[in-house]
Amino acid sequence: MESKTLIDRSVPIQDNTKKGSTEFEKNQKRYQDLIATFPHVKGWFVNAPLIGYGGHWIIRPLLEGCLYAQEFFQARPVDFLVCTNPKAGTTWLKALTFAIANRSHFEHSSNPLLKRNPHELVPYIEMEFAYCPHLDVLKNKGNTLFSTHMPHGLLPESISKSGCKMVYIWRDPKDTFISMWSFLQKEKSENGPLNSLEECFDMFCQGFSWYGPYLDHVMSYWKAYQENPNQILFLKYETMRADPLPYVRRLAEFMGYGFTSEEKKKGVDEEVVNLCSFETLKNLEANKGEKHREDVPISAYPNSAFFRKGKVGDWQNYLTPEMAARIDGLMEEKFKGTGLLEHCK
Repeated sequence: MESKTLIDRSVPIQDNTKKGSTEFEKNQKRYQDLIATFPHVKGWFVNAPLIGYGGHWIIRPLLEGCLYAQEFFQARPVDFLVCTNPKAGTTWLKALTFAIANRSHFEHSSNPLLKRNPHELVPYIEMEFAYCPHLDVLKNKGNTLFSTHMPHGLLPESISKSGCKMVYIWRDPKDTFISMWSFLQKEKSENGPLNSLEECFDMFCQGFSWYGPYLDHVMSYWKAYQENPNQILFLKYETMRADPLPYVRRLAEFMGYGFTSEEKKKGVDEEVVNLCSFETLKNLEANKGEKHREDVPISAYPNSAFFRKGKVGDWQNYLTPEMAARIDGLMEEKFKGTGLLEHCK
């Protein structure tokens, strides 16, 4: 179901004029009333149901942020979006896009990535843009990098109208699931306990996951890429992990920051690959232990939660052959005849 206009503009905006209230807070009650009319199903957490919107399932705070972004995020032609399903390579891609776009602004030793988590540098339009408008990265008009987990069909209209570019990365659903389930175990919130791996896996296969169905999420960007390959770069996590350099060069070229021959001779492109590698980022002081972001009021995850293993095929340590066969069958059925699997070899 396509849905970019589900917000009822006839619903009056709440009179929220308290001192210091943000644009999001002025509209939040309206979003909550609208969301109350959407279908709700059991979620992975006891106290966090999944809510149906536009053919996908999203938890309430993120859905409120999605509705706000659809209404108020104004993309510019110069902007660039990192688009992903959760736990499909987001942190790595944020680091790469930041390093590529800002390499002329910093010496290698002073790159902000060495002291700050990549999520601080490339804000989500349905999270930071809604909930944390005070952030320097959002106030900085010179910043052109943004990110989202929203499926393509739910993106703000300003994105397609502006013609700004975006990159999408997808990952083997088996590893995506394991990474997501492991990540959510580290959440500190009032959502209650996380359901068992087996229960969450069954829900994932049925399409009930954050921003799921996962395979539909992938297909939404694949179709958009086929329709407009000049606006979307479509990548696969496993292929990039096997040989990052050519894909990082391709990403830089697509972003409009291609590496020059001189830079390649000096190894600047390899420097970017090494700086943004899982191993480098995981071992930085900012991403260790229980350190949390200092720029947001509440962070449900320590920075270290974004760096678990980053390996290809780790699902084999968790899923039975029957579980793997089930998800592989779903993927083959969904992608059959689309050309997606052949593209990503």
